[in-house]
Amino acid sequence: MSNPIHAMPDPFASPYPNSLAVVPARMASTRLPGKMLADLGGKPLVVRTWEACCATRLFERVLVATDHPDILRVVEDAGGEGMMTDPRHNSGSDRLAEVAMRVEADLYVNVQGDEPFVTRASLQPLMALFADANVRVGSLMSRLHSVEEYMNPSVVKVLCNHLGDALYFSRAPIPLARGGGLPAEVHRHIGVYAFRRDVLLAFNRLAPSPAEQTEMLEQLRLLHWGYSVRIACVDPPEAGIDTPEDLIRARLRFE
Repeated sequence: MSNPIHAMPDPFASPYPNSLAVVPARMASTRLPGKMLADLGGKPLVVRTWEACCATRLFERVLVATDHPDILRVVEDAGGEGMMTDPRHNSGSDRLAEVAMRVEADLYVNVQGDEPFVTRASLQPLMALFADANVRVGSLMSRLHSVEEYMNPSVVKVLCNHLGDALYFSRAPIPLARGGGLPAEVHRHIGVYAFRRDVLLAFNRLAPSPAEQTEMLEQLRLLHWGYSVRIACVDPPEAGIDTPEDLIRARLRFE
């Protein structure tokens, strides 16, 4: 009898079964209004981000969660999957939680719609955290080497314990170098998150914490209510698009 024929593994299959990348994409933007529809190399920015997520081959499914029909239309016209969500959401995680109520998955990864340069190399360390069954929420950080960024309130810093769990996130310089200058080790938080479904469903019911409202950092809600956030350290990723200047640089790259 001949040996049984074994199916060849699919090289495009996600190594993380039942994983869902959610791209929150809202129309309103303080510094760059309507940026999700801004042209980037002949395609809307949100479509470029959706394509980049698909190209990582890490997810079984990639879905754009939006509050505006024009964003939904361009995503679907490009062959992508979109979902209309409540326009009253205050954060990307709130929008992600609505998706979790409507779409069942084991792992949800939040990739902001203004991150067209996201790569497999930047996301795989995040997803690998969940090999530990105790990890419920994961995120990313990178080493900070600039005093200017350390002091900049627009740059969110994170302090972790020996396990890699976040102790605190802040716009303030933490840990504070009392003698001045830059601490020996300081990290910048990268706002990409991954959640198990139970935490996402709980997140939508948690009241914002005082620290979250003071610092305007949604991740502080999780720490306030006793959830651990495991952090993976990666090389600094390509910057997202927040300002007109960022968009100009991104367009030059695509050219």
